[in-house]
Amino acid sequence: MQKQLPLICPSCQHSLAVKSLICEQCSTTIEGMFTLPPVTRLGLDEQQFVLNFVKSSGSLKEMAKQLGLSYPTVRNMLDDLIQKIEHIEKHNLLKS
Repeated sequence: MQKQLPLICPSCQHSLAVKSLICEQCSTTIEGMFTLPPVTRLGLDEQQFVLNFVKSSGSLKEMAKQLGLSYPTVRNMLDDLIQKIEHIEKHNLLKS
């Protein structure tokens, strides 16, 4: 089972940043303070929705069929996701 990347600090509930990256092949390590891209700061279900959206060439009709949901339900899911991404981006811009 693959470990999930924690996104929120368990102590204060703020967003976490990445401090280091390591190459598993040659063990090169890069250190610094890196913010995560907006898509990686979504929950796993939301990330899966984005992947499904891309795989279906952006067809909400196709996604609704695959998920067994109505088109309006999938459209609302996308609208909610858009709002969340905009919130993440706005929050990230305020930190810069």
